[in-house]
Amino acid sequence: MKYIKKSEEPESFTVWKNLANEDWQPSWDNFSQPQKTDVHNSLLQEQGFICCYCGRRITKDISHIEHLKPRKTHHNLALEYTNLLASCQRERERKEPLHCGSKKDEWYDENLMVSPLDINCTEFFRYTEDGQILSTEILDKKPAADTTIDKLDLNIDKLKKMRSDAIEGILEGFEELTKDDRQRLLQAFCQPDDNGQNEEFCAAIVYILKNYF
Repeated sequence: MKYIKKSEEPESFTVWKNLANEDWQPSWDNFSQPQKTDVHNSLLQEQGFICCYCGRRITKDISHIEHLKPRKTHHNLALEYTNLLASCQRERERKEPLHCGSKKDEWYDENLMVSPLDINCTEFFRYTEDGQILSTEILDKKPAADTTIDKLDLNIDKLKKMRSDAIEGILEGFEELTKDDRQRLLQAFCQPDDNGQNEEFCAAIVYILKNYF
């Protein structure tokens, strides 16, 4: 999981919500194009085109707008931009296991959900070179980390394989690099590239690379 710094909501979204009057109120049910596309694109850009939870590469076609705090229990936040994220698995293949926002569904616990909007969210997790995501050893953070991994199914075989492949590709030849080159490589994974894209599974990669310093 990588920290997401929220940006300002799209102007078209603000204008649309401000059209509210006695006869019409904006709601999730009447939220449609072009405002919905503008919001979706904005979420993708501020996340560097990776899933808000697992960190895999996403585009508009394979992601959906996710409510961090579910609409069912937080009606007043349904159109609150700070509650919106972009998650993977807009659609899934037959028998593909649910994970991330699709698995989370209507679950949310203020004390046990690690939010990607928490600037310290990376401190809750550890990663292994074989692709596992584990909870931190910090005792007061461990319950939330364990629960979030379980509720979002972040350790399913599919995601472990994808993380492992990404890590393996980066580590190949890493030990032969100079200390300065290693540092430059690490920094490259800590921020978006020139196209505004974060590396897929960059949080896991950064964690692993730091172990080599």
